[in-house]
Amino acid sequence: MDYSLEQSVGFMLGLTHRKTSALLAAQFKPYDITTEQFSVLFNVVRKEGVNQKEMAGFVFKDQPTTARIIDLLEKKGWVERRTSDQDRRAYLLYPTKDGKALIDVLVPIEREMNKKLAEGIPEDQMEAFKHTLSLINHNL
Repeated sequence: MDYSLEQSVGFMLGLTHRKTSALLAAQFKPYDITTEQFSVLFNVVRKEGVNQKEMAGFVFKDQPTTARIIDLLEKKGWVERRTSDQDRRAYLLYPTKDGKALIDVLVPIEREMNKKLAEGIPEDQMEAFKHTLSLINHNL
């Protein structure tokens, strides 16, 4: 058989994702936040007033997992749920002042990691890579 798993796009993407997630998790650890929690908090800050169902779609997680993450973020004082005026059964998500301040600290850390990932790669190749990833995601 003349097939190498190491050359499989899916395998390579998975390996890269695990490595980058571990690196970012280590950098976020002093702030008591995981990469998954960061993703939700970032989107709450970016899309204030979003409901939990929409948030699950933004972060590509199922609703129960998203709800658990929001529970943790709420316990830590970074997110608050408010009842929707249109639908009393729905909760809308808003960042707290502390949540916004934390995102202001974490985004530069995440940006710096992305810079490190792209080190030594010409900008046009990086743009082509991002475009290719976008096409792959579209195919999925």
